[in-house]
Amino acid sequence: MEITFYGAAKTVTGSCHLIDTGKTKIMVDCGMFQGSKKIKERNYGDFPFDPTQIEYLLLTHAHIDHSGLIPKLVKHGFKGQIIATGATLDLCSIMLPDSGHIQEMEVERKNRKLKRAGEPLLEPIYTSQDAYKAMKYFKGIDYGLVIALNDNISVRFNDAGHIMGSAIIEIWIKQREQTLKIVFSGDLGNYNQPIINDPVTIDEADFLIMESTYGNRLHKDSGDKEELLFKIIKETFDKGGNVIIPAFAVERTQDLLYSLNNLIEKGKLRDVDIFVDSPLAISATEIFCRNIQYFDKETREKYETLGECPLFLPNLKFTRTTEESKALNERKSGAIIISASGMCDAGRIKHHLKHNLWRSESTILFVGYQAEGTLGRRLVDGEKLVKIHGEEIKVKARIENMDGFSAHSDQKDLIRWVKKFGTPPQKIFLVHGEEESCYYLANELTKETGIPIIVPEYLQSFIIQDNLDVIISKLQEGLAQRVTAGEVKGYYKDILDKLQIMVHKYMSNGQYEQALKKLQEIESITAEK
Repeated sequence: MEITFYGAAKTVTGSCHLIDTGKTKIMVDCGMFQGSKKIKERNYGDFPFDPTQIEYLLLTHAHIDHSGLIPKLVKHGFKGQIIATGATLDLCSIMLPDSGHIQEMEVERKNRKLKRAGEPLLEPIYTSQDAYKAMKYFKGIDYGLVIALNDNISVRFNDAGHIMGSAIIEIWIKQREQTLKIVFSGDLGNYNQPIINDPVTIDEADFLIMESTYGNRLHKDSGDKEELLFKIIKETFDKGGNVIIPAFAVERTQDLLYSLNNLIEKGKLRDVDIFVDSPLAISATEIFCRNIQYFDKETREKYETLGECPLFLPNLKFTRTTEESKALNERKSGAIIISASGMCDAGRIKHHLKHNLWRSESTILFVGYQAEGTLGRRLVDGEKLVKIHGEEIKVKARIENMDGFSAHSDQKDLIRWVKKFGTPPQKIFLVHGEEESCYYLANELTKETGIPIIVPEYLQSFIIQDNLDVIISKLQEGLAQRVTAGEVKGYYKDILDKLQIMVHKYMSNGQYEQALKKLQEIESITAEK
C-alpha cells in the first residue's frame, strides 16, 4: 500500500493525499493552494494523478484549502463518491460556487490586460457552474458511524472541533489477513472554542497523518480573548476609528459574532454598529443556525434560552449588495466591519483595507492564520507600504493579531491529542504546516512520545504496508498498455531500488525478504514480456 502527498507538504494549503491499496484509490481532501504566486501555480494545469482512477474522495471539511479543487477534479473526469459530513456538504454548496465565481472574475480581469497586449487568453481553473455540477457527487454522513466503502475498506468521521462539520477520518483497510488503520487528523480545533465541540480522541492507529499549522507556537491570549477584543475596540473607537477584521467566512466570522454577542449581553458594547460584509459569510452564518445539532452544549443551551440563534445580534447588519458594501467606505468611526477573505487576497476586505490602512485612528485586527505570500501576512509582518488594486497604500493603522480566535490546536494541544491515543501509531506524517512548524513539532513529538515522525515532501510517496498489491497493479497497467519489455523491466528495477533504499525506514528485515521474494516471482512476468 502506498500513500502520496499531493499537497500541504511543508506548506499549509492544498491538502490532498492519495492512498493506493493496489485495488482501490482513495483521496483525502482536494484543496486549493493559497499564498505566494509560485505556490498558487500548482492549481493550474493537469493533476499529477489520474482523476478518473479515484473511487472515493473523503473530505475532512469545507475550507477551500481542503475542498477548493474538487470542481476541477470532477471537470477532469472524477466520477467517484465524495463523502463528507452533512454540514460540510451544506457549506461546500455555497463555498465552491463562490470560489468558482472568484476564478471567473480573476481571469476576466487578467484577460483584459492580456487582450490589450495581444497575449493568449486564460481560462478559469473552474467556474461556478463546474462547482454546482461537482455537488451531485457528494454524500453526507453523520459523525461516529462506521461506513463500509466496499468489502475491504471502512471509514468513520469524528468531530475535529475545527469548523462546523470538520472531521477526523479513520480508515480501516483489509488486505489478505491483515487490517491496517490509517487516521487523518484533518485540521484539529482549538480546545474550549465557542460554538463547536472539542476534537474527539482517537483510540488507535497504525499510521497518523496529522496537521501542524501551529506546531511551533502556543496561543497567547486564549484565556481572555473577549476582554482583549473589547479593549481593542474601545481604544479604536476612542480615537475615532473603525475596527476592520479580515475573517474567514466559515467559523471565524461566526466565532466573532458569538463573542461580540457576549460583550453586548454584558453591557460592554453599546451603540456600536457591527457589519458582516461578505455574502459568503452571511450564507454560512445562516447554515450554522440551521445546523444546531453540531453546536456544543453551551451554545445549544444559549439558543434555547434566547429562542433564536445567538449569532444574530441586535446591532448586526448584513451587507449583501455591492452598493451596501461601498457605502461602508464613508464610515469614518464607530464601525466593526468583518469581511472576507481572511488572508486579504481577495474579496471585499481589500476595499475596506484601502479606505482604512492609511488612517492611524483605525485598527486592522487579524484573527486567523496568514499564509506566506498573502497580503495579510505582509501586514502582520509589519510592512509599511502595500499595493491594493494597483494603488500604493501607506500603512498607518494599528495592526493587531489575536491568537485566541484560532480554530487550530497549538503545539501543546497537538501533542496532547497524540498522547491520548491508547495504542500509539507506528509512524506520524506531519502535513499542513510550514517547514519550520513541521520540524519543530516533529522534534517535540519525538521527545514526548518516541514515535517516529516523517515530514513528507510535495509529491513524495511512501510504502506503508509490506504487501505488493500496488506494485502488481502498476506492473499490470504497464503490460496492458503494451509497453516494451525494456520499459517493464525498468519499472521493475525502479521498484526494487526504491524498496532497498526504504527498507530500514519502513520495513523489518523479515518483511523486506517477503517483499523481495514476491518481486522475484513477478520478474518472471517481465521475462515473458
